[in-house]
Amino acid sequence: MKEERVLTLNDYEYGVVVNALNEMRNDLIKEERPTDAVDELLLKTIDAPTKKVKRRNHETR
Repeated sequence: MKEERVLTLNDYEYGVVVNALNEMRNDLIKEERPTDAVDELLLKTIDAPTKKVKRRNHETR
């Protein structure tokens, strides 16, 4: 059975993840190692859909 995990990231956290994956990819390229898994994960991260957060603007009583 395949499991899926969903992460909720703010803009800063999203940037950290993308940058970390890109740095890992660059390191693998320098070491002449395969980047397939990191490439796939980086593309999934970049293409991940966004979800708007609903916020109430009025007081609840």
